[in-house]
Amino acid sequence: MLSLESITKTFNKGTVNEMDIFKNFSIHIKEGDFVSVIGSNGAGKSTLMNLVSGNIMPDKGIIKLKGKDITMYKDYNRGKLIGRVYQDPTKGTSPSMTIMENLSMSYNKGKSFGLGFCVKKDKEKYFKEELSVLNLGLENMLHSKVGLLSGGQRQALSLLMATMVKPDLLLLDEHTAALDPNTAENIIKLTESIIKEKGITTMMITHNLSHAVTYGNRLILMHKGNIEIDLEGEAKKNLTIENLIEEFRNIASHNELKDSMLLA
Repeated sequence: MLSLESITKTFNKGTVNEMDIFKNFSIHIKEGDFVSVIGSNGAGKSTLMNLVSGNIMPDKGIIKLKGKDITMYKDYNRGKLIGRVYQDPTKGTSPSMTIMENLSMSYNKGKSFGLGFCVKKDKEKYFKEELSVLNLGLENMLHSKVGLLSGGQRQALSLLMATMVKPDLLLLDEHTAALDPNTAENIIKLTESIIKEKGITTMMITHNLSHAVTYGNRLILMHKGNIEIDLEGEAKKNLTIENLIEEFRNIASHNELKDSMLLA
């Protein structure tokens, strides 16, 4: 499904701030995988996400999605294939547009359209049905500006928009980190429900160890640009937070471990 092969990425090359993030890094994610990605600050999690989404390009290596080489695809081209939900709830929606207008853009993803053409009354019933799954009452607010919604409502809407047209791959970029604990739990449960229902291959970066252990069929722990732990199947099911911290203790320095525990 998704393959990164022999990826090398260096930032600020040739300067005193030169930093090697990846050197011959490879990973393969299978069709239907729901992968939780964790690691200390600077482990390469965000760089990995940005490489896959096309926000940055690798210095060397190949990125393939469903067997197709997308290494040189720009982010707007990959956007037709990849859905993404950001940490910041304001990034996944257009605040000056209504809920219906936002959903209409997602519904017409990959097609040529203008809002005057795509926003039609005959879609209202479908949009209301999709929104009702969120249990937030948004189905009764179709014509309200998205900028009036709470952070949790906007994040739920972003998740729905990212998956309305089933993407080949869904990227979740710490998508519960900016939410209060109760809202974060509601969003992660909603996330699991949508992913299971639609069978979407997913990669989720999280600092929440409870979410990492509980959700998904595979867990990857990154450290200094390498995959140090890769668990799936029964090994993933039997994993506990205590086991995970103990494993990390054997890999990371004391300070990095401290940071990780604070983020759990």
